[in-house]
Amino acid sequence: MPSFAAQQCLFRAYDIRGSRQHFTTDFILALGKAFAHLYGATDCDPTAAPANACLPKPSINLEKIIIVLGYDVRLGSDIIAQRLADILTEYGLQVIQLGLITTPMMVFWAEQYSGHGIIVTASHSAKDILGIKWLVNHQSPSHAEIQLLWQKTRANYACDLSNSQARVDAQNTLTNTIDKPICSQPFNLSDTQVATTYIEAIAQVFKQIHPCNKQHSKDNQPPSDTLNALVVIDCMHGATSNIAQRLFEHFCQQVIMLNDTADGSFPSGNPDPTEPHRLKQLQRSVLQHQADIGLAFDGDGDRLMIVDNSGKVVTPDHLLYLLAQVALTEHPKALCSKSSVNSQPPSQILFDIKCSHHLPKLLSNLGATPVLSKTGSSFMRRRMQQSAGQIVFAGELSGHFIFNDSRFIIYDDAMYAALRLLHWLVTAHGIQGKRALTDITQNLPAMVSTADHYLPMPKTLKKDDAIVEQLTQFCQYLRQLVEATVVEDSGDHWITTRQPSPCRCSTSWQYMTSKQAKCLLPVGTKLSCIDGVRLDFAHGFGVLRQSNTSHNLTARFAGDSIEDLRDIQAKFAALCRPFDKKLAEQIVAIPAE
Repeated sequence: MPSFAAQQCLFRAYDIRGSRQHFTTDFILALGKAFAHLYGATDCDPTAAPANACLPKPSINLEKIIIVLGYDVRLGSDIIAQRLADILTEYGLQVIQLGLITTPMMVFWAEQYSGHGIIVTASHSAKDILGIKWLVNHQSPSHAEIQLLWQKTRANYACDLSNSQARVDAQNTLTNTIDKPICSQPFNLSDTQVATTYIEAIAQVFKQIHPCNKQHSKDNQPPSDTLNALVVIDCMHGATSNIAQRLFEHFCQQVIMLNDTADGSFPSGNPDPTEPHRLKQLQRSVLQHQADIGLAFDGDGDRLMIVDNSGKVVTPDHLLYLLAQVALTEHPKALCSKSSVNSQPPSQILFDIKCSHHLPKLLSNLGATPVLSKTGSSFMRRRMQQSAGQIVFAGELSGHFIFNDSRFIIYDDAMYAALRLLHWLVTAHGIQGKRALTDITQNLPAMVSTADHYLPMPKTLKKDDAIVEQLTQFCQYLRQLVEATVVEDSGDHWITTRQPSPCRCSTSWQYMTSKQAKCLLPVGTKLSCIDGVRLDFAHGFGVLRQSNTSHNLTARFAGDSIEDLRDIQAKFAALCRPFDKKLAEQIVAIPAE
């Protein structure tokens, strides 16, 4: 019998995700029971079928516990979703099935009820990967909570194995639930209802922001509520294929669709708009149709990338800046009187550690307080929800963008973010005849950067510490050394008032001169260790961190010129060389985008 040892790797930092071969019937059964417990059902008797064994906790009224459940386009996602729905209903929970939807749409519908939801999706991953995301009480799970779910799943399976007859009964319950008496039946919302309610909610947002907005069309035609813009949309055969055209035609006068047939084989490639060269088709289409903007969404609709009217891909750093400007200018407190605004503390904008060195200054120029965050949209959502509205917007390099203005869900909804940008461009700048998107982006600071690059995890010299931890210790030591030597000038010589502790991260670098330290970390270099190692230099930045979703390192470097970029890569290579020479070579070899 399987032990589920292989399935442990599925439980990652943000969600459950991995090879489809691990999503066995046994695993889904045990996982479904773990979800049932998570949402309010008690532990079950391993000798009985779930419908007879599990009773609600006395303190919880299960009639008010509703879980919305949907799935993406991947082959097998719908089957897993149906199995989970059956298991949850057998334990007395109420399930509303949403069908094929985006992850943000699942979140939207969870907000209409108890804040509980599950979607079977592997987001932007390759076609042979499956996954699951979920909410409990409006919150995405933390890494610790995901590990607890893994422990519960494994315990459920071990519990079932203790009685072979119970194992047979549980299997029969999973595969023949239609013929079994159950506590309730899942309730199916129609595709039309799921989409219409979502679209109407977004329409209400724009009525709040622009209550008197009416665009006058030409030739004395009556005013139109739709935006005078030509938009090209690439759905990448993902879940947005089911709704994007209807949603954007509700707001835009002209919409051209690409790859908008839901297809889990992803014939045009992985549904990840951030992959290099993945937007070539969209770029060509924007130029061919002389469109105002091109939009690309990932497999489950929570990542956004855009192409401007010149056919150029807008970098995620610049897109984050544009959307932050939208959030700030359209925030409810920004629409109040000037005196009210002045009485408020500056709004905060959250950005992840992989974003460029120019971004903090750009955000400060908007009057906001830039706040650096560790990578991960789930981390950012939690932080926003706990900020009492102080953080009004968050974004990360991977294309996740979140508005926090009490108008819509606090979630990275790519289609919603794209519509917010479109409305702002038309109403604030007049996308037709006044100012095109290119006119805005071409005035933003230019830079040369690498992509967010994956590197194999090297073996470390010290078994106790990962390579990133050793690099962190080394950089902290170097910073102390630099700070300790530039303290006071007596006129004839420098006076050092304190000495840094010896660096124990590498025997070959235990003792360094201040000159060596300053070559690696010049005076004024900013060091952040909240998520790997990030160094901000005067002419660029670099970051090296451990991936949350794979056993790899991720690296990104940027400079104001190609020479600056190469210099920063060389500095990082020099910092890593004492620990792993191959890693240093790989860093230098990463190409510019």
